[in-house]
Amino acid sequence: MIRTARAALPLLALLPALLTACGTGKAGSGDGRDPAPAAVSRSEADARLRASGIAPELVYLTEAPGFTLAEQSVGVNGDDGFSVAYWAKDGAVLHLYAERGSAADCPEGYVCRAPAKGRVVRISGEKVAPGVLRRAADAVHRPAPEELAAILPPARTATAPVERGDLPAYGDGAPDNSVGEGG
Repeated sequence: MIRTARAALPLLALLPALLTACGTGKAGSGDGRDPAPAAVSRSEADARLRASGIAPELVYLTEAPGFTLAEQSVGVNGDDGFSVAYWAKDGAVLHLYAERGSAADCPEGYVCRAPAKGRVVRISGEKVAPGVLRRAADAVHRPAPEELAAILPPARTATAPVERGDLPAYGDGAPDNSVGEGG
């Protein structure tokens, strides 16, 4: 048991370094690690958003001092809304949710903006001061082309169907899950 513990100690010492290396990239940071994405046409951007289930008219971003957009957080909210999170080095997280509705639909604990009729943007946070939430709500805006290019899901390319070896060429096409005797 002691030998096992001694062998694991060097690996455990590396763990904090490995964990801190994850998720440090910034959207369009221009720091050499992540080149700024090229702007895409509005029609291509809209098509890529719709392919991900996001209504293009519901894409909104914000800005808050000390917060960076977390690229991996960009996604769908509800049926066709939009959501994104921003992080700060102190562990605070700011959430933005855009959807169809009105400010009257806003649950308690959120700061809301109704940027257009039938649209509502909700802002909330973890370890975020109320003043920062209000500033983030005041900074809600439609993304500029370069901002939109930085958050767009990757373009999908047409690929040939994958050949599956477990589908029989006869019958209803269900996979062959037989395991034989004793299975």
